[in-house]
Amino acid sequence: MPNTFKRKLSRNVGTSAATVGSYTVGSSTQTTVIGLTCSNNTATAITVDVALNDGANDHFMVKTATVPSGGSLVVVGGDQKVVMETGDSVKITSSTASSCDVIMSLLEIT
Repeated sequence: MPNTFKRKLSRNVGTSAATVGSYTVGSSTQTTVIGLTCSNNTATAITVDVALNDGANDHFMVKTATVPSGGSLVVVGGDQKVVMETGDSVKITSSTASSCDVIMSLLEIT
């Protein structure tokens, strides 16, 4: 089973839920999120929701978390990891239009 490190990016996420990097775990694949950072690219504070979607429901990692102007929020990193299964994705929503950039680092096992 090969292991592949990947990164998925989303730019200018706004008030509609966006799947980070349009990434959904494929069949016969195991994925571990090893890093997830949300960055505020506006002049005012925003709030973000970050959820693991299992294909049917959102399960929030953070809900209405404040990200200061020019700052970032590390949702996953350090000792924390998130295991994803086939059909899972990570969705981000911001309180302000076109306000949040997202970087997600993954380890994919196929």
